[in-house]
Amino acid sequence: MEKYQQLFSDIDPKDAQAILARAIDHFGERITMATSFQLGGLALLDMVHKLGKEIRVFSLDTGRLPEETYECSERVRLKYGIQVEWVFPKHEAVEKLERGKGLYSFKESVENRKECCGIRKVEPLTRVLQGYDAWITGRRMDQSETRKELNIVEEDPVHPGKIKVNPLVHWNQGDLWFYVEENKVPHNRLYDEGYLSIGCECCTRPCSEGEDERAGRWWWEHPEHKECGLHLRGGAGI
Repeated sequence: MEKYQQLFSDIDPKDAQAILARAIDHFGERITMATSFQLGGLALLDMVHKLGKEIRVFSLDTGRLPEETYECSERVRLKYGIQVEWVFPKHEAVEKLERGKGLYSFKESVENRKECCGIRKVEPLTRVLQGYDAWITGRRMDQSETRKELNIVEEDPVHPGKIKVNPLVHWNQGDLWFYVEENKVPHNRLYDEGYLSIGCECCTRPCSEGEDERAGRWWWEHPEHKECGLHLRGGAGI
């Protein structure tokens, strides 16, 4: 792990574009980038475009995303010419879950919600990461209590042997909005309606003033449970 930390040691921790460029140059075809078309991922897509770097970019289509997310993805495609690859859950697993437990089992318990996230997000991510050594995320330290200890580069606890690079880890929401507005980056229209973090339509609501950025995700759960499992084993504490 130390060699990867050294890889970025000479870069300003807030210079996300330089971190992104270094990661792509170092890993080459062995690195990929995830986006959920939230502000962080959109800023990173803009940086990739400006850098002129080749990298596979993917997004997880859970089957329950809001229409605004798809609409945003289309504006991104038209502006940048970047073809984001949609990755889908296995329909047999989704069918079994919904036939066995109904459409809203995720609200009945944390375990059920993690099961749903596992089928719709974690398994597809595991599948898409096969063949890669590293992946890039848009996570930041200021997003929630569960992310305060993030680093620019870290080992992936969910996918042993793989590396995660977080170029925006030292940015805050204000930094992101400044970048998005300054560079005329397309953004999800749900942000204009009070949403601060956007996931599945049924698991996301607008936030009230003073709430942390991820308060609108799985709002019926305690804050320490608000992870889908993409970044922490078992989903505890994304």
